[in-house]
Amino acid sequence: MKRKHKRLTFAAIGLGLLGVAAALVLTAFEDSIVFFHSPTDIAEGKVKIDRRVRLGGLVEEGSVQKQASAVTAFRITDGANVIDVTYRGILPDLFREGQGVVTEGRLQGSLFVAEEVLAKHDENYMPPEVADALKKSGRWQEGSDQKHPSKGESAK
Repeated sequence: MKRKHKRLTFAAIGLGLLGVAAALVLTAFEDSIVFFHSPTDIAEGKVKIDRRVRLGGLVEEGSVQKQASAVTAFRITDGANVIDVTYRGILPDLFREGQGVVTEGRLQGSLFVAEEVLAKHDENYMPPEVADALKKSGRWQEGSDQKHPSKGESAK
């Protein structure tokens, strides 16, 4: 084999190995990426059962029920659809009915089992994904639009 052919063969093998490594990395990331969804996305079947996702919206008025063993059941709505959620653990201090919330967990049947619950951190900020879902459903309050930072800006 000529020297030129050897170099070409080594380059082709190197590119092939690089492609395989990139495919493995992307496959590993696919399993650990957590996507945001609204209750409407879940109701429309866009979320796979038992896949880790973020669910956001407003805690429905009158839906919070404290149960035994530090379990709390509540419902999250985006104005169009409602999803039942259970969470075992201590809720954030800012968690309350009518409040914007983002939960992270898994959908099990029609019940969302939250592993983490995040409430908005002050009066002026709401996660952009939750605000967008509320705008789509028509539940966004117009006076709040100036208080919502765009995706490129930071909250004040």
